[in-house]
Amino acid sequence: MKYLLQDLKVRINDKVYIKDPESSDLGKRIIEHSILMIHELGFENFTFKKLGVKIGSNESSVYRYFENKHKLLLYLTSWYWGWLEYQLVFATNSIPKPEQKLKKAIEIITRSTKQDSSFSHINEVLLNKIVVNEYSKSYLTKEVDKENKEGYFSIYKRLVIRLKDMICEVNTKYAYPSSLASTIIEGALHQHFLKEHFPSLTDCNNKVTPSQYYTDLVFSSLK
Repeated sequence: MKYLLQDLKVRINDKVYIKDPESSDLGKRIIEHSILMIHELGFENFTFKKLGVKIGSNESSVYRYFENKHKLLLYLTSWYWGWLEYQLVFATNSIPKPEQKLKKAIEIITRSTKQDSSFSHINEVLLNKIVVNEYSKSYLTKEVDKENKEGYFSIYKRLVIRLKDMICEVNTKYAYPSSLASTIIEGALHQHFLKEHFPSLTDCNNKVTPSQYYTDLVFSSLK
């Protein structure tokens, strides 16, 4: 899998950016340091001016790639979901039994993220933390319906559909496969957030992982 991913390019809706950041060294530095800074400062306190200072470039150079920081957040979260989708496809493609395939899919989606050496300018561990803490800010906006129609969330929706199809393979009569699939993906973020910030509100801890919880939840629902 490591070698298969070396030449991988996660394809993002080109309406999210003005210039593809993967097309230049400056663009890659914008992505690399925006992840570091959003993780350090939080999305609210992050600005293109601060980013420009960090990368030793003018603020205007960042605007040549992204219209605003909301579009940058959409890019980062879309990249994360695309990267996770590739992880899911590669890990489950050769598994013939539906139950085993679904268990593996749940593990991939809900586990703690590890650094992927295939992308030197992207820290997937920190990007995962950003998604856990900031992802809802990418769609809880007045423009969400317009942005959805323009395909900004297509990668996330495609991931949900992949998981839904695996659920249907296990139990074709289950009435709520889409709801369960989106609950697993969105809920996993929430459980990791609770584990980190509100441990008294979750049973997930150093011994019980979100993967264990969602595996139990899903297969209990599908009986």
